[in-house]
Amino acid sequence: MEKKLPDSPIGVFDSGVGGISVLADLAYQLPDEQYVYFGDSDNAPYGVRSNEEVKQLSLNAVDHLLSFKIKALVVACNTATSVVINELRNNLNIPVIGMEPALKPGIELNKRGKVVVMATDVTLREKKFNDLIRRLKYATNVIKMPCLGLVEMIEKGGEYSDKIRDYVKNAFSQYNTDEIGVIVLGCTHYIFIKDIIVDIVGENIAIVDGNLGTVRHVKCLLQADNKLTLNKSGKCGETRVKLINSSKDADMLVLSRKLLEKRLKSLNWCGTVKYI
Repeated sequence: MEKKLPDSPIGVFDSGVGGISVLADLAYQLPDEQYVYFGDSDNAPYGVRSNEEVKQLSLNAVDHLLSFKIKALVVACNTATSVVINELRNNLNIPVIGMEPALKPGIELNKRGKVVVMATDVTLREKKFNDLIRRLKYATNVIKMPCLGLVEMIEKGGEYSDKIRDYVKNAFSQYNTDEIGVIVLGCTHYIFIKDIIVDIVGENIAIVDGNLGTVRHVKCLLQADNKLTLNKSGKCGETRVKLINSSKDADMLVLSRKLLEKRLKSLNWCGTVKYI
């Protein structure tokens, strides 16, 4: 068994650019780590594919990341997590951290109404998510909102376009927003359009996502295994990031950089990114 060193990279994978939001939050919380990000935009979205397709595409992406001798794997995709996370954990000898809709934090935050979960169709229909609803005994107050086609729009337009705005406005027009207490973003892509959602539903509805919980889990597991990269100077420095995308369109890497840097700026990050 090959030993992974503390300065080995953390691998992050998503069906496209959505997981860049997770990568940014990782860099913000663990800036001294090195990251390799694989976005499978050529096959996005996973949310409309069969479970078998999602499984095979995910395994292919993970195989590519493993070639970089990663010390931990972050499956920054709710859909892939739903389908393949158990198999990855059973077969890899490194920590494997997945995503799931932040339903529990959403329920705890909810003070006045329904909890809307925006996610892909696969995520919403999978046993993992529905078991979570039953476990929390909250089924009657959860509204499942499958957002067919939204991932593709974000992959194409980034964080804003008139089409995205019209899509979100139409999606929420079917509900009385006065009855909604919390919106859970159950897909990492949707974090990039949070401002649009707020503008449409208003600032009184809380919006939560699963990024922070995932990042804390990564830190906890690496700490327990003595694999965290330590900053001896205590100063903000360069976070090394390698971005890879399966799409032949070079603009996907340009978009990835743009989204990463914008997300980090919104977090008031004091460091810089060195692309490797």
